[in-house]
Amino acid sequence: MIPIILNWTRKVDLLMSSWKFEIPVIKLERSMRVPRELTNQLKGILSRKMISNMKREAIDCPILNKRVSFLQCYFCPNFVRRVRGIVYCRGEKLSDVV
Repeated sequence: MIPIILNWTRKVDLLMSSWKFEIPVIKLERSMRVPRELTNQLKGILSRKMISNMKREAIDCPILNKRVSFLQCYFCPNFVRRVRGIVYCRGEKLSDVV
């Protein structure tokens, strides 16, 4: 039974090494401006209401050192996942500014 637990902890260690930052999502009263091409990419996938709700969410990006919309963060190559209001970011340098 102990080897199973050790294997599980190794998997957790591998998962934890895939991100560098845990960033809380900030709820805003007004929506942020988001480039139109980002919203157009989501139009066929998500409903209008969900897209507008995501525009009212932001994060303080450690890579760009500024507050950005969650939609912009979602399309960043450093985005790993979002779970319960926490965004997991790889934290690598960007060759192109998102």
